[in-house]
Amino acid sequence: MRPTIVIADDHPLMLKGLTEFLSDKNFDIVAQAKNGKEAITLIRAHKPDIAILDIQMPIQTGLDVASICKHEGLETKIIILTFEKHESTFKLAQQLGVYGYILKEFALLELETCIHSAINGKTHFPVELEKTLEVKKIPAKIELLTPTERIIVSSIGRNKTAKEIASDLNISVRTVEKHKSHIRTKLNLDSSYGSLIVFAKEYDDFLN
Repeated sequence: MRPTIVIADDHPLMLKGLTEFLSDKNFDIVAQAKNGKEAITLIRAHKPDIAILDIQMPIQTGLDVASICKHEGLETKIIILTFEKHESTFKLAQQLGVYGYILKEFALLELETCIHSAINGKTHFPVELEKTLEVKKIPAKIELLTPTERIIVSSIGRNKTAKEIASDLNISVRTVEKHKSHIRTKLNLDSSYGSLIVFAKEYDDFLN
């Protein structure tokens, strides 16, 4: 049986190239998305075996989508494609349960192997990845946050409202506000909304 796949990338040429490459390899591309919000809608609708996601997309990132899939218990296996080489981002992806994290410069070399590994329930992180990751010490404050809390803080840094964050993560506004309160307590921030914005801007490199 051919695995079903959803692909999401906001760059038209990349999206076209991936679709043609995987179609030539006899994979079943059931849908394409141009941003993270479209991607999660298509994943819910088609329940594909695999979702191949660009990490930086408008509205919702690839990691936002991975977090939503994990939160909702969706069985689609996530593979991240990225130019992002920060170790902290890679570790966050692992915490969110992604099955592959592939640098775009190695995508055509690694993607087919990664898909087959994911279908068999195995993760695939290329050897080249470890050689190219930029190791940065994760600040202690960031390590206090759960993956969902990091995504919420990152969303606040992108000027998203509680309602928008709730919609992105498929949770209630009240739950978002509870998360924000817990985050402020963990980080010893004051109760103003601006304190989270300032924090998000300061630690942006470690939140995405």
